[in-house]
Amino acid sequence: MGGGGTGGGGMDGGGMGGGGTGGSATSLTRFTTADFSGSGNCATCHSGLVDAGSNDVSIDTHWRATMMANAGKDPLWQAKIASEINRNPSLKSIIEGKCSRCHMGMARTQAVVDGTPVAVLSPGFLDPANPLHAAAMDGVSCALCHQIEDVDLGTPVTFTGQYKIDTSTSPPLRLAYGPFSQPLTQPMEMQVGFSPRQGAQTLDSDLCGSCHTLYTPIVDAAGNITGEFPEQTTYLEWRHATNGGGLDASCQDCHMPFALGGVAISNRPMGLTPREPFGQHHFVGGNSFMLGLLKANATALGVTAEPTHLDLAIARTDTQLRANAAAITISGATLAADVLSVSVSVQNNTGHKLPTGIPARRAWLHVTVKDSKGAVFFESGKPLVNGSIAGNDADADAAAYEPHYDRITAPAQVQIYEPVLRAADGGVTYTLLRAVAYAKDNRLLPAGFAKETAAADFAVVGAAAGDPSFAAGGDRITYQVGAAGKRRPLSVTVELLYQSVGYRFAEDLRPEPSSEAKRFMQQYDAATKAPRVMAAVTTSVR
Repeated sequence: MGGGGTGGGGMDGGGMGGGGTGGSATSLTRFTTADFSGSGNCATCHSGLVDAGSNDVSIDTHWRATMMANAGKDPLWQAKIASEINRNPSLKSIIEGKCSRCHMGMARTQAVVDGTPVAVLSPGFLDPANPLHAAAMDGVSCALCHQIEDVDLGTPVTFTGQYKIDTSTSPPLRLAYGPFSQPLTQPMEMQVGFSPRQGAQTLDSDLCGSCHTLYTPIVDAAGNITGEFPEQTTYLEWRHATNGGGLDASCQDCHMPFALGGVAISNRPMGLTPREPFGQHHFVGGNSFMLGLLKANATALGVTAEPTHLDLAIARTDTQLRANAAAITISGATLAADVLSVSVSVQNNTGHKLPTGIPARRAWLHVTVKDSKGAVFFESGKPLVNGSIAGNDADADAAAYEPHYDRITAPAQVQIYEPVLRAADGGVTYTLLRAVAYAKDNRLLPAGFAKETAAADFAVVGAAAGDPSFAAGGDRITYQVGAAGKRRPLSVTVELLYQSVGYRFAEDLRPEPSSEAKRFMQQYDAATKAPRVMAAVTTSVR
């Protein structure tokens, strides 16, 4: 996933850094540049925090195990950058400059200010010898998000990581924004040279939208840039749905859940008045798979989170997926003339498309029908151990994709909610810079999302656009299964499954020559690729 915003919690007295102790700050990144400071400096004072229920709500404890914290270390992101450059070598500087805005925002911003090269691949920011390596590998860190100015947020000029940071200031007057009024300023100014201020933008989805709205160049076969492609539009999806009466919640409300009661948001000076509501820095999304990959390869990737931190982040992510993202109901199941008809309704409970973000993600319906002895005689959408889906045209053939269905009558038909990229020649592509449009986008719509009025950049594409059962809030699909001679009662189970890294998206990287791609594929091959279950329901039919 790209970078993003922050909010809820924040910086009060005590500040960021210094020579004290607190939490697990020693393993976090400690660096200082003219405009930024490492997360280890921040953790000195923003660790050891508890809420009214004595729960640990330390900012570093939660943040360090998130995809935000590991945005620069993400092995899939590194592999994808290397792949895009290999396929578009003349655009290396453009690719690295654009991608580093959100994944390595501190390093990129500092390099621009200093007039030094903006580069990701070695000898760029990924090289330990690069002066801005530490800043790059600190990912979407405290000193990045909390310095974003409330200037043009929510407008196109700040999309694709074009947030504004005031780099004209110097210690101790570099402003760091948080949600609370009248913060104690002196300790923070003295220790790390940031002066805390209240900034309403830290609670606003517009801030998150600066990185969670991403446009990438459209490149023709000759290597010429011919336009821009809406690769990720999470913020625009949310805004369209919210304007249509959808979920009345900000990004922070769902992804930074409130702590219980008030929290003294710095461990120094002692006796600070608890502030509330305090948004926990969970940044919980849906990427359990990559969190598991980070845990399994922590040493090789330089991950600073401990296994226990990552286990908790994975558990929070799985809970988010299972409890808050979606629901399934079987609204009708009848048996007539030896044909079983099952009407399945899928509900999107998020504020954006499901799945959203980078077009590597997919959700699908896994439907099994058993006879009274438990023997399966119909199965659509069976997940396979290598990460593919049985019956999915795309997993069998990189040039194909599974269509959207309103009715399924055969096991080889699978309802997959996904974006599929279309190249200029009309074929399917997994190279982001070769995408000119979507060949298919039937990702589940949130409540309030009117597909008829959605702008082209986040519209429904393909058969779902004309499917009246596919609308704001979800989808309804009918399964018709021959049941002649099958012992009753019949049992029908429907699961909504999710992958944050689809099989074909990953396999597209397999032939890539870069060390980054080879490393990712080794890690991917070693990982368990079982999908996450977002929702499930079972019914019996006599």
